[in-house]
Amino acid sequence: DRRVILIDGSSLSMPDTEANQAAYPQSRKQKPGVGFPQMRWVALIALTTGCVLDSAFGPCRGKETGETALFRQLLGTLRKGDVLVADRYYCSYWTVALAKQLGVDVVFRQHQKRHTDFRRGQRLGKKDHVVDWDKPQRPKWMDNETYAPLPDKLTLREMRGCIGAPGSRVRELTLVTTLTDPAVWTKDEILNLYGERWNVEVDLRAIKTHMGMDILTCQTPEMVRKEIWAHLLAYN
Repeated sequence: DRRVILIDGSSLSMPDTEANQAAYPQSRKQKPGVGFPQMRWVALIALTTGCVLDSAFGPCRGKETGETALFRQLLGTLRKGDVLVADRYYCSYWTVALAKQLGVDVVFRQHQKRHTDFRRGQRLGKKDHVVDWDKPQRPKWMDNETYAPLPDKLTLREMRGCIGAPGSRVRELTLVTTLTDPAVWTKDEILNLYGERWNVEVDLRAIKTHMGMDILTCQTPEMVRKEIWAHLLAYN
């Protein structure tokens, strides 16, 4: 009885007009005049149906243009009781804390910069434990009104195990989740759930290729965004 939401991002290109370049600059790796404007796109997709629940768009360059910044624009779409599943790019204190503030649980792959020591915390089983994450200092992008109410600690479950999802490049991985009660959510269930994350990549690829949204056609940013929403409406 829980709605599972997958989140991931991708990029889109569009005609090389002055208006599009101003809103969605091309990559710095491309020389001026020979590149195309690039847009970053993040989508919330329902695991059960593949429906796109919401999307956010932004440039691929500049401050606060990453996937997590766009995700924060979509927090209002989440409902209490949802379970959010995402790759390690989203696994930060802030993403988890903002989700919990809404009553949303998460299942993320552990970020590569965070060390997991299974000798610490409350042991639940082999390579399965509960630990506390301390609240970091306020990042520059977050205001005091958002920072202050967030908890000083997060109690999270970390586990390491294997998944058998088709197309998965990594079989053994470490997960972080707010589903901490092993009597309710077993380790195997959580690993199997994360194994379903690959569906979001298939869905995004289908939208971009089969729906023809990989290369957009409109000449202005406003019409580009309308073009995307029209594709997503048809896809849903």
